[in-house]
Amino acid sequence: MGIFERFLTIWVAVSIVVGIVLGEMFPSVFQAIGNLTAYEINLPVTVLIWLMIVPMLMKVDFGALHEVGRQWRGIGVTLGVNWLIKPFTMVALGWLFIGFLFRPLLPEAQIESYIAGLILLGAAPCTAMVFVWSHLTKGDANFTLTQVALNDTIMIFAFAPIVALLLGISAITIPWETLTISVVAFIVIPVIAGQIIRNRVMKGGIAAFNNFDAKLKPVSMIALLSTLVLLFAFQGQQIIAQPMIIALLAVPIILQTYFIAAIAYLANKVLGVEHKIAAPSSMIGASNFFELAVATAIGLFGFSSGAALATVVGVLVEVPVMLSLVAIANRTRGWFTPSKIAN
Repeated sequence: MGIFERFLTIWVAVSIVVGIVLGEMFPSVFQAIGNLTAYEINLPVTVLIWLMIVPMLMKVDFGALHEVGRQWRGIGVTLGVNWLIKPFTMVALGWLFIGFLFRPLLPEAQIESYIAGLILLGAAPCTAMVFVWSHLTKGDANFTLTQVALNDTIMIFAFAPIVALLLGISAITIPWETLTISVVAFIVIPVIAGQIIRNRVMKGGIAAFNNFDAKLKPVSMIALLSTLVLLFAFQGQQIIAQPMIIALLAVPIILQTYFIAAIAYLANKVLGVEHKIAAPSSMIGASNFFELAVATAIGLFGFSSGAALATVVGVLVEVPVMLSLVAIANRTRGWFTPSKIAN
């Protein structure tokens, strides 16, 4: 892990403080930035999100999709967890903790918005950071690449319907037009741009690609942190008034992450999958494409919404929680033996 990835939680915390301070000092500046919209999406944030996501999606090789059948057990577990379990358990945990247990401690007007943010996190399976978690658990690189390519393909078609369904179940109405624009802006366009860049750079060979990727990493992380500064410039007054909001929102996110990882890990063991497949399979299921969730929350609900804040809490807890899961996976490697059955 590079310095940005390793200390992401610290950078996010710093961004929170910087954003709150700047928001208090220059409210009119940030209000003007918030008003720069077109087709119901914020233009500065859209540019930042593209700078954040495109370098990550550039790593995805959609040509690896033909390898799906080779590791069908591990891939089947991850797909089942990502699309049949995770979004729905996130809704349940959101309503249990935010809508019921913690309700007296949170601003009533933002309850549904917080839950909407959790739904966006639950419906966005991880894309980029999975490569890091897989590497740290000595996971099979080809499996990870294939799974990410498949997830991204499914996400183009499934993200909007699942989000619309779950928001509808939660009595949160979002116009399909707005949701579709967000999917095109934050999934389809970055995927296409990432693949165009990948194909051009790969003409120079893998060494040229790795060199180009290394140069883009700081751009991606700076764009993420800049987005968070903007967001917290709008959220500052709410957080200052109720500083426990972040901690309360973190509870269902953390519980969901461990719960999903456990389901995927144990399911892979029951199916006789090798550890090098089971570990990244559980990591892909547990972690979130938080960049997409943040961008969509801002696009749908705005900078100052509880939904945007909830997705950022997902960023804040992602690294320490996932590193703990990496440690658990590495310590339990002995539970798994090489499978005699082809995956």
